[in-house]
Amino acid sequence: MGRVSSEPSIDSALSGVGPRLRRARTERGLTLAALSEATGISTSTLSRLESGRRRPTLELLLPISQAHQVPLDELVGAPEVGDPRVRLTPVHAHGGTAIALTRSPGSPRAYKMVLPPLRSTPDPRTHEGYEWFYVLSGRVRLVLADHDLVLGPGEVAEFDTRLPHWFGAAGGEPAEILSLFGPQGERLHVRARPKRRAPAEPGR
Repeated sequence: MGRVSSEPSIDSALSGVGPRLRRARTERGLTLAALSEATGISTSTLSRLESGRRRPTLELLLPISQAHQVPLDELVGAPEVGDPRVRLTPVHAHGGTAIALTRSPGSPRAYKMVLPPLRSTPDPRTHEGYEWFYVLSGRVRLVLADHDLVLGPGEVAEFDTRLPHWFGAAGGEPAEILSLFGPQGERLHVRARPKRRAPAEPGR
């Protein structure tokens, strides 16, 4: 049986974001300029979002949903799953925003996080657990024990959180990451991985 692609449904959901953004703004009697002032997003970017000429991202939609005081899933038209009384509610902490992607108890826990471009001095902390994160967009500075490095889109970091650590957006732009955290030190269990190629024979 062939694999069914989910791309059409994703494109369909994204195409409906613009009209929802425009409707939410006009229902509140806001101009693009007023919304720009409330969110810090330029009027040209807001206009392109509403017309569908700019692909919506979490870093753009979150401040808009906060300005309109509506849940993020109402703007993106996300279907309700499981208990309809449970919502994926953004949590704001330490200047960043996290959305829990796992609802059931247990671990590891998954989060989508937006890291703002805070120009703060790293303040490494320690706690129980094990963390893995994947950079979706932007650049992330990670200070881990004696290491200080910057990761870009597609790069992954994993570490024992009992080591002094700190991470935040680098380069003056927001960053998005997908984070998996095992509070009891649980690690990811990789069931499949590509086979390593055998070394080439001399002379070939």
